[in-house]
Amino acid sequence: MENLKIFSCSESAEKFTDEVCNYLKTEKGQIKRMKFKNDNNFVQILETVRDKDIFLVQTTEPPVNERIMELLITIDAVKRASAKRITVVLPYYMYSRSDKKDQPRIPVTAKLFAQLIEAAGANRVLTCDLHNKAIQAYFNINCDVLTGQSLLQKYFDQKNIENKVVVATDAGSSKKAYKYAEHFGCPIALVDKRRDGNDDKAIATSVIGDIKGKNALVFDDEVDTAGSIMETVEVIKKFGGKDVYVGCTHGVLSGPAIERIAKSDLKELVMTNTIPLPESKQIDKIVVVSISELFGEAIRRIHEETSIGELFDTN
Repeated sequence: MENLKIFSCSESAEKFTDEVCNYLKTEKGQIKRMKFKNDNNFVQILETVRDKDIFLVQTTEPPVNERIMELLITIDAVKRASAKRITVVLPYYMYSRSDKKDQPRIPVTAKLFAQLIEAAGANRVLTCDLHNKAIQAYFNINCDVLTGQSLLQKYFDQKNIENKVVVATDAGSSKKAYKYAEHFGCPIALVDKRRDGNDDKAIATSVIGDIKGKNALVFDDEVDTAGSIMETVEVIKKFGGKDVYVGCTHGVLSGPAIERIAKSDLKELVMTNTIPLPESKQIDKIVVVSISELFGEAIRRIHEETSIGELFDTN
């Protein structure tokens, strides 16, 4: 593709970038990354990017703050090399859960991150399934938000699960659960669950709807420590649910998540590869489906300046 260059901002983003480039049948941009002895990062673009359409891919793998600095430095490097347009590709938007001021004297880091991306020189952002859709409005530049919903729907369609019900993890996720239930043509149920402040432990008390003897499908934008999801699984089983499947776009899987999933009654956790899953976290209950082709198609359409609207269609 003429005048298009795609670069990986870190080693953690290499695999995802390779998959995107393979889909687009284009070579990955050459870049040099290193650290000085004083722990400062250094980036050098090893080919000309003057007047080219540049896409910078950065995934989230701890340490997160290191990934952010790598991204900002790379944006600055291609900006100073006279790139025509710079699009930041963030399969998972860092600090997405710090999206509002819901406690005294705390930051809204999701907005700060948006401002840093703009200040560094980016012209556009491409991301996926924001924790809060309002984050899109934090940008004064174009921000396109893809969704992993159609990918998860396709996976579960192929499994041909019978007698299923879509279960919303709480009242806030009921709208999303309804969309999935509409696609699968099955009923919906709701777990009555509350969370206490910053405590990751969710308290679930009852289920609204009929789940007895049914296979439950639970969907969320991300699974972090898995405390909330495991509480949901326990309640579904308690009220007579059969097998429980969880689908999410972002598998953060921090802290005790893997241990919780391994010990739980969860049948399967299906997630996309917006966040790299290290070998140490790969267990039989976790299935990863690639979303890189969707990002590749979005990149192609942005570069060719054609509509990407139908990529948001979950049907």
